[in-house]
Amino acid sequence: MRRPFALFFSLLLASAAFAQTEPANYAAVMGKFKLFFNGNKPDSIYNKLFGPEMQAGLKPEQVAQLKTQLGTLNQTTFVSFTEPTAIYKAAFQNGELMLSLSLNKSNKMIGLGLTPAQAQTAAKAAADDPNIVESPVSLKVFTGNISGTLALPKNVNGKVPVVLIIAGSGPTDRDGNSTLGVSGNTYKMMASALGKNGIASLRYDKRMIGQSTTTTKEKDLRFEDYADDAIALVGMLSSDARFSKVIVMGHSEGSLVGMMASADQPVAAFISLSGAGDRADKILTDQMKSKPDFVQEAFKTIMDSLKRGKFTDRVDPSLYALARPSVQPYLLSWMMHDPIREIKKLKIPVLIVQGTTDIQIGVADAEKLKKAKSDATLLIIPGMNHVLKEAPADREKNIETYKDPNLPLKPELVTGVVGFINKLK
Repeated sequence: MRRPFALFFSLLLASAAFAQTEPANYAAVMGKFKLFFNGNKPDSIYNKLFGPEMQAGLKPEQVAQLKTQLGTLNQTTFVSFTEPTAIYKAAFQNGELMLSLSLNKSNKMIGLGLTPAQAQTAAKAAADDPNIVESPVSLKVFTGNISGTLALPKNVNGKVPVVLIIAGSGPTDRDGNSTLGVSGNTYKMMASALGKNGIASLRYDKRMIGQSTTTTKEKDLRFEDYADDAIALVGMLSSDARFSKVIVMGHSEGSLVGMMASADQPVAAFISLSGAGDRADKILTDQMKSKPDFVQEAFKTIMDSLKRGKFTDRVDPSLYALARPSVQPYLLSWMMHDPIREIKKLKIPVLIVQGTTDIQIGVADAEKLKKAKSDATLLIIPGMNHVLKEAPADREKNIETYKDPNLPLKPELVTGVVGFINKLK
């Protein structure tokens, strides 16, 4: 596994004050972005507005996809500013989102985030949680910067355990939300629940997501990079005198990342939430079974080629988001890691949690992990889905919960996780 050549970190314990007016340079960049976006000029956005970090993480064709999904950007309303990020309400043709814009000293975009407006509202309410104190964390590594949020429990004396929360697949941010229609604030709620029980937590934006930046281009990203970032964060937390022990918690794809980041590291325990028990190629192939036959066959062809170490340049448009040429090297690296083999490497206490109404990962996956790690604790929660909330088995109604930031975490989940952590020596 590759390691960063050098790293250093700083905990930013105080937030910058909010400005009362929109900075002129941000207003100018937002005006140009709106002009190019509505004019169907993704190349102009890429070449004239993006800084190196954004150019590495977001291509013109992906900007064009945003326009197709969201429609015209009708209006932006300035909300707040905290260096280096301005927040806007963005009224698109297909709905209202909260847009975050970050600029460097050259007034080039180094961050662009889109979050459902209702998730932002719920997140603000959660930020006022009287049980915790939140502060931004910045971890600088050789390839960029990992940005996160540290949540410390209030009114606790002495050292406390800290949980590193690792996000699932896709453009999932530190709070558990994504531009693909997920706005449940799952990780934000987990941080609050842990804080209420005297446990600290650190959640973070993955590379290329949210406020985390990297010089790594999409075609050069590998699954091991995510594990390296998590290992660096584990090292940071383990050297912090405020914490008694470090626990790694990985959700969905983050479960495998967490396993790799916990082996032979200063980690006291590992928690898998909705973690797969099979390799990525099988998981993705199984998820394709709901698609038309021609899509399944096209995807199978790509997977078979990857298994032979060969990439596919011509990809069906229906598969572009999942298996475009620049993503295939990452898929290949992901496929190389077997969760069963990885969990066997762990010599620490392990908790495996799985819900019965999860439409993405099944109970059978949790049972496979348990079989591979016989001394692990297995917690099966009836009625809990992939975003860790109460949900019916019906697919459409289940997916509706992904967009509800006011729906709480399953109580049995919080009880099980807190109980497991409190029993650690």
